[in-house]
Amino acid sequence: MRKMKSILMLVLWLTSAITLAQVSQQRVDAKETASLDAEREKHALQVLAKLAEKVIVSAADAMAADKYGFAPTDGEFKGVRTFGQMVKHLSATNYILAAAALGEEPPADAGDELGPEAVRTKDEILRYLKGSFAYLYKAIEAIGEKNTPVRSSPISPLKSTEATRLALVVESLVHAFGHYGQMVEYLRMNGVVPPASRP
Repeated sequence: MRKMKSILMLVLWLTSAITLAQVSQQRVDAKETASLDAEREKHALQVLAKLAEKVIVSAADAMAADKYGFAPTDGEFKGVRTFGQMVKHLSATNYILAAAALGEEPPADAGDELGPEAVRTKDEILRYLKGSFAYLYKAIEAIGEKNTPVRSSPISPLKSTEATRLALVVESLVHAFGHYGQMVEYLRMNGVVPPASRP
């Protein structure tokens, strides 16, 4: 009887040890999967951000400097932004949302999504645009970080409890691509085929 109890205790002990080892391995696997997911999310967003930057910067560069003040007037276009204002707005929004994703204050000169008053020429606006994408890449790189808090942004429809780095970066890219569509219209109204549409 004693021998039977010892064998039973040994079997129970081995079973418990095996179960604990399996649970520990599952936790390790879950952690590896979680970090892998953050890395995959970052990579996917980097690819999309590079695409956005490529088509938007090339479109901004394709517009002649003297047409940066162009805004359509025929039809329902009263009060719309000029081409230059639109590119500055897109850039300022990138800065504001990336700052929220990084837990930082947005640049003071981003204004209420208007961008700096001092940035006016095509070259200045292009520099500001490229800088906004560089800042957005910094926000993408921070996805998965636990130590840096995320801020909500007054320009985002996300409530403070819903704001995540991933969501704010996606919001910025959605916004940028929306304005890219408008940029394409402005280019075509001025006889310019957007570089991304050329054969």
